[in-house]
Amino acid sequence: MRFYTNRSRVSSAGTSVALSAATGAPDARNRVKYIKVSARTGNSGVVYFGDSTVSSTIGYELSANDALEINLLETASSLAFGDFYADSSASNQDLDWIVVVE
Repeated sequence: MRFYTNRSRVSSAGTSVALSAATGAPDARNRVKYIKVSARTGNSGVVYFGDSTVSSTIGYELSANDALEINLLETASSLAFGDFYADSSASNQDLDWIVVVE
């Protein structure tokens, strides 16, 4: 297993961003065993976290400093890293993340 930390920026509100598109991110096909996402402190809007259907109003809502963890380390399950996306209610919002992949 390996882990990565990074940031994904939603440059334009209403335009979802794949976390796997971040420079230095693991390949979208890597299998995720653990992920934690956190809306950056300086964000003025809401970041929405979800799958490819996430939008600027639909998804797991994260205000500045809010975080979410998905832990599959003790299970036989995993998720493709390419399945994780972010969008936001305002432009130039950041989502910090750490991911453990198989």
